[in-house]
Amino acid sequence: MSFESLGLRAELLRAVSEKGYSKPTPIQKQAIPIILEGRDLMGGAQTGTGKTAGFTLPVLERLMQTGKPSKGRRPIRALVLTPTRELAAQVHESVQMYGRYLPLKSTVVFGGVSINPQKMKLIKGVDILVATPGRLLDHVSQNSVNLSKIDILVLDEADRMLDMGFIRDIRKILELLPQQKQTLLFSATFSTEIKKLANNLLHSPALVEVAQRNTTSERVDQVVHPVDKKRKRELLSYLIGSNNWKQVLVFTRTKHGANRLAEQLITDGISAAAIHGNKSQGARTRALQEFKSGKVRVLVATDIAARGLDINQLPHVVNFELPNVAEDYVHRIGRTGRAGNEGEAMSLVCVDELKLLRDIEKLIKRDIPKVTIENFEVDPSIKAEPINKGRGQQQKKGGRTNQRPTRKKRAGTQRAASHEPRSSKGNRRSNNKKQTVK
Repeated sequence: MSFESLGLRAELLRAVSEKGYSKPTPIQKQAIPIILEGRDLMGGAQTGTGKTAGFTLPVLERLMQTGKPSKGRRPIRALVLTPTRELAAQVHESVQMYGRYLPLKSTVVFGGVSINPQKMKLIKGVDILVATPGRLLDHVSQNSVNLSKIDILVLDEADRMLDMGFIRDIRKILELLPQQKQTLLFSATFSTEIKKLANNLLHSPALVEVAQRNTTSERVDQVVHPVDKKRKRELLSYLIGSNNWKQVLVFTRTKHGANRLAEQLITDGISAAAIHGNKSQGARTRALQEFKSGKVRVLVATDIAARGLDINQLPHVVNFELPNVAEDYVHRIGRTGRAGNEGEAMSLVCVDELKLLRDIEKLIKRDIPKVTIENFEVDPSIKAEPINKGRGQQQKKGGRTNQRPTRKKRAGTQRAASHEPRSSKGNRRSNNKKQTVK
């Protein structure tokens, strides 16, 4: 099957061809025709399967087919909600890329940056808005956005939004949308909460699920390197140097741990940068750009980067520390082996993390090969210790936190779970009372 057979207009096919794609992925083959029919959709797909294009292309096509002449400021007709700033920026890039030859306007809004430039773009009018829930509600409270004309709603990474405590914000946003609209919900997992949301939100949805949930790509070569906790950084530097790795995404559990590891790698002569929720949006964007361009060799990240980072042909992912929630392992290593490419995922596992490793292997239904690196053998006399999950982290079953601040503290904005706390000038700073691993 080709993209031409999916019923997309010439302008979209031209943009797809210029991107270098000739054949649609399984999620695109199944989702695009359903969306073009105007049906609601509940889609499940592994990360890196082309899901973003799977809804971006047909949404653009639908907006062109159902174009409504408007006088003056054009209304927002399509809304895409995402859990993180990075994912919002990535989705908006796809909208711009695939819609480059169409007369449609789009913008993206998220916290961590000044709200005023966003307000100016919204006031001028856009057809497509990509947003994080907290910043969108900021704009609602400041009357810079009108959601009453939405034709298409997309909830991207819906499971992640619920894990991060967005359900109240999503409900507030839904109250502002028209009853008659097309709704597309994409999720890597279909938990009880996701099914409940879908039942309340979607009307007779089609179900598209192209891969078994919580499975890892066969193109990702996974391995565990047993090592003592105090020697992890030494082993990581050795692996990067001896194998001459040029681009490595490394995951830690906490923000402080990411900062410390990046500094230690720099001391070892390896260019590195950290990215996490406490970093300003400018610093996060700069670190990611330098990593993609090759200026920075190692990007050390918390789980804020487990979803939403699309790094073309990323060869190596390293779990410096295993995640507390087994499902996050799948999303972490899904940063490599994308779009049919091969990748390597290594986990440096100490005795403290053996239970976490068992949970991961149970989830993915396979044993991960264990390879001990010479001169880094585990000291059997070292006993397991409780894992420090990060100051103030509130973890519950499924890795969720349901704690919410008061309305006074919230003031219509998104909390630290969205990585978008507010400053007095409308910007946002991090709040260490919330989850610190994001």
